[in-house]
Order: sequence, then C-alpha cells, then structure tokens
Amino acid sequence: MNKKSMKVYVLGSNSFVKDMVACKDKLCDLGHDGWIHQDYEDHVKGKVKAFIDGQGIPGENADFKRVHDYIRQHYKHILESDAILIVNLEKKGLKNYIGGNCLMEMGMAYVNDKKIFLLNDIPSESAYLDEIKAMDPICLHGKLENITVSAINKK
Repeated sequence: MNKKSMKVYVLGSNSFVKDMVACKDKLCDLGHDGWIHQDYEDHVKGKVKAFIDGQGIPGENADFKRVHDYIRQHYKHILESDAILIVNLEKKGLKNYIGGNCLMEMGMAYVNDKKIFLLNDIPSESAYLDEIKAMDPICLHGKLENITVSAINKK
C-alpha cells in the first residue's frame, strides 16, 4: 500500500452485494486496499448461497446474521481499517438507502475515529437522518476517485 492509499472496508445492504464487491474491486484498481467480508465475495462468485431470507428471496434476516456473527465480524473489520465505504443505492423506492445495520456500522466507525464515506448522497428520507448527518460522512457522489488520504485527514 502506498502513502496515498488507505484500507477501506466496504459495507452496505446485503441487497447491494454485487455492487459492494464491484466497489471493492474499483478501490483496489485505484490503489487502495479495498476489502469486504469474504462471504460477500464468495456469494458473488457463486461459491455460497448467502443472504437468502426464509422465502428464498435475497434479503437480510436475524437468524442468518446471528449464525454468521456478522455484527461482531464487521466491527472487527472496521477496527482494522482506515475508513469504511457505505454503498448506499436505491432500495424499496428509497434513494441512497442506509438501513439499520449500516447505521450501526457507521456508528462503530465513528466512535473509533474512522472516516465514513457514502458512495452517494445522504438519504433525504430516513428515520435517523440526524444521526447520519451527525457522523459527518463524506459523500462521494458516486465517484470512488474522491477517496483520498487528504479526505481522510479532513475533520
């Protein structure tokens, strides 16, 4: 890793898993140490069937998250990173969606002084809009090229 790169852990709704892996790959192409939970990579490569709800539909459910201990694993990975990237796309008609898990992950990053990047803008509709804004995420406006070491040093 060169002096102008950083270790960025990619997160987002499991509905965006393909986009998350693509963002991780693009970060690596840009010279960063982009990384993501191995289960996400394996799911996209077809090695495992992950993120399926009780009706066989891709989604997120408590039992799956509990069995795979994702909350603790993501916390550990956040601590090992310089920053996180939240892939916030449209979901269920909500533009720039940030769900409950991502809010928690943003909080984990925030209290550990990690920079928080949002792929897109802050959602205009969210029950926890003030909490998202209070963590001062850096909006990339869809451009991963905007992740720079100088961005990480901004307060």
